[in-house]
Parts: sequence; C-alpha cells; structure tokens
Amino acid sequence: MILIVDSGSTKCDWIAVDENGNQLFEKIRTKGLNPAILSEKKLRKTIKKSKELKKNRDKVSHVFFYGAGCGTERPKLLLKAVLQNFFEKAKISVDEDTMAAVYATIDDNVQAAVVCILGTGSNCSYYNGKSLEQRVSALGYSIMDDASGNYYGRQLLRDYYFNHMPEEIKVSFDDKYNLEADYIKHNLYKQPNPNAYLARFAEFMILNKDSEYIKQLIKEGIRLFARNMILQYKEELKRVPVHFAGSIAFFCQEEINAVAKELNFTVGNFERRPIEGLVGYHIKNL
Repeated sequence: MILIVDSGSTKCDWIAVDENGNQLFEKIRTKGLNPAILSEKKLRKTIKKSKELKKNRDKVSHVFFYGAGCGTERPKLLLKAVLQNFFEKAKISVDEDTMAAVYATIDDNVQAAVVCILGTGSNCSYYNGKSLEQRVSALGYSIMDDASGNYYGRQLLRDYYFNHMPEEIKVSFDDKYNLEADYIKHNLYKQPNPNAYLARFAEFMILNKDSEYIKQLIKEGIRLFARNMILQYKEELKRVPVHFAGSIAFFCQEEINAVAKELNFTVGNFERRPIEGLVGYHIKNL
C-alpha cells in the first residue's frame, strides 16, 4: 500500500493506492500536519486520531508526504521521524508543499514553470524541469504569506476594526462570525494554528466577490504577492507560464488573470486540490 499525502496548515489529505495505481479506500482527511508550527506531540496525536490510518499502518510500504512547513531541514526531519515511528514498515519521503503544486500543475515532468501556492499560506518557486529554485526564504504567516487565506483573513479583520469596510459588508461580516475582540485575541494568541484561524475568514471574501470592495481587496493582495514573489523570476517569466495551486487561487482566477495582465506575466494552469495531480504523478512513476 502506498500513501500519497498533501498537507496544508489547516487540513491534510491521505490517499492510498496499490502498486497498480488503484485507490484502495476513500480519501482520509486529518487536521493539517505543519511541522514548522506543531510540536512532535501534536503531530503524533493528529495522526493517531485516524482510525483508518491506525488500521492500515502495517500494510503501508511507502509514504510520499508533501506539506506546508517542510521546506527547511529541521521540521522536515521532525515530521519524517514521526511518520517513521507510526508507519514502521514503510519507506518515508517528505517534501515541501511546493513540489506537490509542481507535480499537480505542470503538463509534463520536464516542463519549466513558476509555481505558486495560494491556500492557507502562500509560496512561489521556479521549477527548472528537474528541481526547485527559491529566491525568498519563507518566514511564515506573520511576516509573509501575501494573498493567502490567512493574509485575507487578517485584512478583513483590520478593515472591520478600522472601519474601512462598506457598511453592508460590515453588517454581513458581523452576522457570520464572532468578532468580539477578546474572542479574536484568544484565538490569535492563546490557541494553536492562528494562521488557520485567520484563513477561515477568507470564505467570506469568496462568497462576497460581487462586492467592489472585495474585488479590490483580492486584487491588492495578488498584486502584493506578485511583486514580492512572482517578479523575483523576471527573466524566467519571459519564457515560462505561472501555475497556481490552492483554493484561494482557484476561486480568484479572474483577479489573478487581471493582475497578470497588469504586470505582464502569463498564467498557466490552476489546481484547487494538488492531491489529485499528485496521485496521477505517482501512479505514472510507480
């Protein structure tokens, strides 16, 4: 049994296939396993909560894990050790979530492209057809992650509290969420995964895209992301497309295309859930 895993900070999808590429049971979903944020104890606890994973742990021969927070060596090794401890008989491979986005969006394995993730967090890399090249070191949601779910959640909360929201949007936002200051601060500073908490508010943005305020909010975040991340690859952009993975990207295609036209880069493919493309990639390469 081969497990193919795609994890963000919010959620983690597990798909099991046999050696012929046949899916063995329904996709398993757990909470996100971001080793840059979660402790070893929390990582172990999250995996052990899945009855399906516990039942099949001894049947697993390979685990191909792609996740947020796995772009640097220390958290990658931490998660690999946790997975190895749980799937004792399996060969474990852990890679950053950007590689999942690459395999899910490129048209063939040797195609070069700039590949972006816009989900709970955000990232951008150049894939040269063999390996990733990254020109900006990721410093996490509190400093970076432009145009991500947690970025937009933070902007919505700021605009609400600074009275920058149009009144009708402010009323709708207030009706949908608990916006008491103490409640928000408790979730931001006393609970784990504040980035995932912030990202929950992005759903409101997607559901209210007909508002001019929301459209401008989305575009401003994408412009910021493009200038800070995509335009790091100015020379490469003259010859390769920019692919996007993640829910924010998928639901904001119109705004991404508009900003791409402004800043003169070519948009390629969109993939909402990289796990589907990952399965196809690994079945081809079994």
